[in-house]
Amino acid sequence: MLDVFSMKRAIVAFLAISSTVLAQVASAAKMKTILVFGDSLSDGFMLQRSEAYPALLGKKLQAAGLNFQVTNASAAGGTTQGGLERLPPHLKHRIDIFILELGINDAFRGLPVDQIQNNLQQIIDKVKAPNPNVRVVIAGMQLPNYAADDYVSAFGKIFGELAAKNGAALVPYLLEGVAGDPSLNLADGIHPNAAGQKILAENVWRVLEPIARDIEASTERSKYQ
Repeated sequence: MLDVFSMKRAIVAFLAISSTVLAQVASAAKMKTILVFGDSLSDGFMLQRSEAYPALLGKKLQAAGLNFQVTNASAAGGTTQGGLERLPPHLKHRIDIFILELGINDAFRGLPVDQIQNNLQQIIDKVKAPNPNVRVVIAGMQLPNYAADDYVSAFGKIFGELAAKNGAALVPYLLEGVAGDPSLNLADGIHPNAAGQKILAENVWRVLEPIARDIEASTERSKYQ
């Protein structure tokens, strides 16, 4: 039979464990989520996932004291239609910020521009349905200027138009400062290497940081209302 002293120690230990568990649960509940939904550029083709820009954004958020968890749901070779097909499982979880980076593989295959845009709009609509307050960030892409034809021009306008229509933030060109630079790309000349991914992270961070800070500030304000 436990004596009084042993019982007190057991109670103290139980309370300490309970407090730790409750603190962890509360912390998890407060943590906001960012879903990156893209293709090989976001997936980190031929690199470690930790070298791809979504993971680098996670480090930047942590260093800035912003309580966000980044999930990289990108897939090499991803298309807009493929994105629609693989999106549903991710809608089971709350999404506070949605970073959308798809479309370039469709363009390489010559898919009609209006179809690419329609698929991207459907993805945004499906994310917003269960997450009405989600903040959307669209990563703009451009086709290599092999010829300044109508298709190249129309494709480049998709992302700005989608951002304007949906009140989304726009990264004007994800590969800004990286595309065409052999020192920042793999041997294929298309996919960024680790150094290139760091620049991609900076391109996205310039747009993402103020959004993340605004969400954190709104969360703090709501505590006192």
